[in-house]
Amino acid sequence: MKGLFGRFGTSCNVEFKIADVEKRKTIEVQTDKATQKLYIFTEAEPIRGKILAKVSDGKKIEHQGIKVDFVGQIELFYDRGNHYEFTSLTNELAGPGELGPETTFEFDFSNAEKQYESYNGINVRLRYFLKFTIIRSLATNITKEQDIWVINFQSPPEINNSIKMEVGIEDCLHIEFEYGRSKYHLKDVIIGKIYFLLVRIKIKYMELALIKRESTGSGPNLYNESETLTKYEIMDGAPVRGESIPIRLFLGGFDLTPTYRNVHNKFSVKFYLNLVLVDEEDRRYFKQQEITLWRKNAASGIAVNAMAQPETRKKKKKSTKKSSNKSEGETSPQNSEKKGSLDD
Repeated sequence: MKGLFGRFGTSCNVEFKIADVEKRKTIEVQTDKATQKLYIFTEAEPIRGKILAKVSDGKKIEHQGIKVDFVGQIELFYDRGNHYEFTSLTNELAGPGELGPETTFEFDFSNAEKQYESYNGINVRLRYFLKFTIIRSLATNITKEQDIWVINFQSPPEINNSIKMEVGIEDCLHIEFEYGRSKYHLKDVIIGKIYFLLVRIKIKYMELALIKRESTGSGPNLYNESETLTKYEIMDGAPVRGESIPIRLFLGGFDLTPTYRNVHNKFSVKFYLNLVLVDEEDRRYFKQQEITLWRKNAASGIAVNAMAQPETRKKKKKSTKKSSNKSEGETSPQNSEKKGSLDD
């Protein structure tokens, strides 16, 4: 949390000291530059601490004022020149004067609004940070930023209906799939069943995938990025009429976020269960069903994933499907020549 700043003049070492760090959990966040270890805050928690400013060589710096800002902003990677601030608070630390060789400032953002969670995605980043500024008239301002990570716990949904749907291909295939619930917390288990009511095509295998879809922008600047988080085979061989296949998917092993819907009118993150059947001619038939994920407050304290990384860093480990300018209801083709969709 230290930095040495000062261009064409006296340099200044700035260090942030967040209050109560011994009680606060941390998370490692991978950015484009390096891995950062950030302190975790929730929506209602105040942000307090001290800033230690040391001027090099025991000199002094003339300034027009010193302040620290708490900023929440959204960065869209296709529009890097513009950052969209959704919250901003300022603590004035000192008026015009001189900054001595070593000075400590206190800051307190007790009412800082943190309604959204921090997020590192493929095309978007939502970040919260403290920005310390020494304002100078005849030289470049001295600034130092310190990010924090925000997570927000949610109450269990009052309504959590099961998902039950009959789909198929006329006179060829008729199946019914059922999931116990439509909303799951991040460490939950998805349990369901698939029933084969009519089978007149030769099915080779069936697989289930969990897909994350990130949507950013709007209109001509709408970008949808779909990523397969996990995929596994749930059936091998041809089923017979009346057969049922159980489904059990543990979510705790994946780096998940809650479902985000239209965050500050800039982006959304949604999750889908994708059921795929492949016949002996390698034709693929698929059906997607959206599920809602939410963050549960663990009884033993804050439960977070060990690493938060931009999705572009994970592409080598995961099967990623990308599409641009698609509506949220569409699916990326799994086989451009041989594919089909299971109709409701």
